[in-house]
Amino acid sequence: MCKWGTHEEVIVPIPPDLSCDGEFRMAMKKIDACIAPIVKALNQGGVYTRSCCCGHGERDGHIDLWDGRILVIKSKEDADKWLSEY
Repeated sequence: MCKWGTHEEVIVPIPPDLSCDGEFRMAMKKIDACIAPIVKALNQGGVYTRSCCCGHGERDGHIDLWDGRILVIKSKEDADKWLSEY
């Protein structure tokens, strides 16, 4: 995971309930650099995101989707440990 403050600018959808004017729009926003490619790919593929954070090595990261699902982003070490239990 990246350190706090490392960002990449990505064009993301702004849902009406998070928009200042209540309208859907696209906007350039700063996204944590280590998950920016995932967020960009999801949005370009039509799986719109609402918010995200990589967790900055302090907690699991997340990518919140428009439909209410939440993708959890784990470190490689945590994911390896989780997978080894199954």
